[in-house]
This record gives sequence, structure tokens and C-alpha cells, in this order.
Amino acid sequence: MTVSHFDREHHLQQAIHDDRPFDLVIIGGGASGVGTALDAAARKLRVLLLESADFGKGTSSRSTKLIHGGVRYLQQGNVGLVRESLRERALLLNNAAHLVHPLEFLLPCRSWKEVAYYAIGMKAYDLLGRGGARPGAFPRSRRVAKDDLYTKLPELNRQAFVGGISYCDGQFDDSRLLINLVQTAAEQGALLVNRAQVVSLIKNSGRAEGVEFIDQETGALHRAFGRCIINATGPFCDAIRRLDLPQVPPMIAASQGIHLVLPKRFYQSSSAMIVPKTRDGRVMFIIPWHDHVLLGTTDTPISAMDTEPTPLPSEMAFLLETAAEYLSHAPTIEDCLSVFTGIRPLVVGKQGMTTKALSRDHTLEVSSSQLLTMTGGKWTTYRQMSEDCVDRALQVIGIPNRPSITKQLPIHGLCQEAQQGNGVASWNDGYGADRMAIETLIQQEPELQDRIHPASPIRRAEVVWGVRHEWARTVEDILARRTRVLFLNASIAREMAKEVAKWMAMELKRDSAWEEEQVIDFEKTAAKYIPFESKS
Repeated sequence: MTVSHFDREHHLQQAIHDDRPFDLVIIGGGASGVGTALDAAARKLRVLLLESADFGKGTSSRSTKLIHGGVRYLQQGNVGLVRESLRERALLLNNAAHLVHPLEFLLPCRSWKEVAYYAIGMKAYDLLGRGGARPGAFPRSRRVAKDDLYTKLPELNRQAFVGGISYCDGQFDDSRLLINLVQTAAEQGALLVNRAQVVSLIKNSGRAEGVEFIDQETGALHRAFGRCIINATGPFCDAIRRLDLPQVPPMIAASQGIHLVLPKRFYQSSSAMIVPKTRDGRVMFIIPWHDHVLLGTTDTPISAMDTEPTPLPSEMAFLLETAAEYLSHAPTIEDCLSVFTGIRPLVVGKQGMTTKALSRDHTLEVSSSQLLTMTGGKWTTYRQMSEDCVDRALQVIGIPNRPSITKQLPIHGLCQEAQQGNGVASWNDGYGADRMAIETLIQQEPELQDRIHPASPIRRAEVVWGVRHEWARTVEDILARRTRVLFLNASIAREMAKEVAKWMAMELKRDSAWEEEQVIDFEKTAAKYIPFESKS
């Protein structure tokens, strides 16, 4: 089963007109679900993935944009997770170098005792991360003298620090990588449909053998059958588990984390900064990303989950107060251009454990109906999670094991320049090998070369490309995840919505009423990303 079309309608029609059962039906289009679809399709299994909203609508587009082992996990003594994460970091740099690149991190220290303590810890981090990546990609950690620290971080508060530690980790664009994983899975033969909400499980003699799902665009109800049903819905996995067993106890103890986005003037260094221990015990990062600055992240336990979670005023205040302790010019809420919030799918631990103490390891559960649930984990380890899930699914189905090939499988968009170590995630090369095709599109349709907004590099061409080749169906899909404008500057994204809707309507053959509805819907979503509006 070979699929070359990169659009929703083709995949939907293939799915609903194929009467044969799939080997796997996967519910959830985040990193773990799409990664599992890719791993399974690469093993020549027949795969259908259904996502209720858009690929990466939830947690997978709201990360700290790091491919890393996790310094905090090393502090917690979770050596196994750090080792696994650093191994996967190397594989991602090799297989998706157009989106993943090394980034220097600087850890300012207030005393020589702190310097010595963190120097020892980062040497352990170096040892755990040896091998796998191209030579020199992740330089070893080193001590940084006070003068060098302030040279590299000119915005750092000059009263407080005696020196620091330098180490290297990985940075990426999460939703761009996810879309490239969707495309890679399609190239391997998987069918993937967004805006397809699973509403019930189909059982036969107590075994889950299929799903009923609603096409969110038409309201039509469809069925799909599979030899193994996989629940990969992350923080929302308990809702699918309750479709299987209504009284099942929850697996998830959710927390949310927020990131504030600042103009570059507050932090102009090309290196990132790590605050190793904030007053709530978390690590905080100050990270350059797409010519802006990210502050994050918080860890706030929540009892109710929403597909568009809202930041708490206390979370925003905490990040700004912590940043003020390190930066010479303290940002205020009015300086922030955007705020985005993600929910962590943390697996329930012992009574009394805080969410920051819960494991980031992934968990697999097979119910009495043979529903396979995968949850937990983190972006960096999505490939290993997916491999483990497919291994378990083969056991459920009763198929002899077929080895995974994803360790050496290039991700769609990988280009020669990136493989040679010249790729840096940016607006210009975030599309990797597809960039040439986008430029060809502009040559064929010159009207697509114009920018949507003078303050954003996004052109009409990226909008049209997103619809034709990246499953984009709404204005939010384009401005939040195919491009990152909403995450970088929510006010500018609002101003772009009408023009984006117009070009999408032409591509999707929608009428003016659809355009107006899209703009209204996007306005409501964008309001949650504007910090001073969220605060009120």
C-alpha cells in the first residue's frame, strides 16, 4: 500500500473505502501516535491513524523546543531516561538535521561551590551522551570564566555571578518535525487523517477490533477495523480508556507548563541560558528561537484538561520574576508577545508525589479488550516509545517480531546541506528539501511570493503549500503549526488571519462564509496566546 499524496482528502477516501482490516488503528496524532504510525508502516504493517483535531494540536506543538537528555532528570537520578534521551538526540540530529541543531547552554553560577557542583554533573551528562552523533556536534561541557560568561550573555545581571558552565544540547521546531514525520509515515504507506474524532470502540467477543469516528468537516460517521487498536492520545488517554472500560481508574496526573515569548532585545545571545533550580524546584530555560526568546517552563498540577489550555496569571508572574533575577533588564507582561501552554501526560505515581517528581518514562498498558494504551514520555524519546509500542502491538496481534528500521530512517525534508552539519533551524530552511519545491511553486505562481504581513516572513506560498502538501485545513493549522506565527507573536497572527483565510478558501474551494467563520474562530483561539489578555 503506497501513498504518495500529502493531503487529507486522499487519505480519508483511502481509509473509508478500504474494507480490509488494518493491522493497526492508532488514535492520536501527536509525536507518539505519528511516530508509531511511521515505525509500523516502515515494518510493512497496514496502518491508519486518526486525529480528532490537527496533528500536534496538543502537547506536541507546545514543548520547550529542546531535543535533550534532561539535566533535571540527571539531578533526580533518572540515569536510564537521560541515557536513552541522549541516544535519541544523536539519532534525531542524524535523521532530521534540517530541523534539529546543536545549541550551547550557559549555566550561570553564584559561587565557586556551585561551579564545582555543576561541572561534575555536566561531565556525567557528557559521558552518558557519548557517541552516535556526528563528530563534534555536541562539544563537551567546560567551565566558563566570569568575563567570558558576560561576553556570551551581555544581558546577564552583572552583580550576581562568579562564572558558569557551558554545555551543548539540541534544539528543534516541534510541530515542523511532527508534520515531516506525518509525511514520512505517508511515504512508508500509512494513512493519516486529521479532524477525525473517534467516538466509540467496536468490540467482538470482548475484544476491541475497530473504531467509529466522525469526519469533523462533514459530520459523517465512519468505521475502521484493526487487528490492534492503539490509544496514543497523550494527556487525554483516559477518555479513550473509558470508552473501553467506563470505570477504569485514571493513568494520568496532568500538569501544565507555560512558555512566555519575548522580543529578541531582552536576550540577544545566540546561546541559551539555564536556571538550574528555581524556587519551585524546576529548571527554567531562556532560549533563542526563531529570532525571539522563550522563557519556560512551569509545572502546575491541573484537575481539568482542555484542548486549548489557559495560562495562569501566577505562572506568568513566576517566569517573569525568575527572569528578573538573571537579566539586567527585567521584562514585564506587557513586553511579552505570546504565551503558550501545554499539558504533560504524566503517569500516576505514589500518593503525595508532586507532578515535577513524576517520571517522564513512557508506559504501555494492554486492557482486557486488548486496547493498547501508550502514554508518558517526552518529545526526545518519541522514536523509542514508538518502537516499543509497535513491538507490543505485534505481540497483541500474534505476528512474529519485525525489527524496527527507524534508527537509520531519514525524516522527510532532510537535505544534503543539513546532513553535512550546515543546517540551522530557521524560517529559511525549516522546510529542508521542500524549500526548493516551494520556490518552484512561486516561479509557477508569482503572486505567491508576497508576504502575508510586513512583520512576518511568511508568504502566501507557505500557506498554499501547507494546504496542498501538509494536511492544513484551518487558519489555526497554518498560523500555529505549519508556521509558528501564533506562538511567536499572537497579535501579528491575528492581523494575518483574514488574508490566510482568503488563500486557504481558494485552495479548499470554500465560500466567504467559511472565511468569516475561520477568522472568528481564530480570534477566539489567539486571545489565549496574548499574555495580557490571558492575564485578565
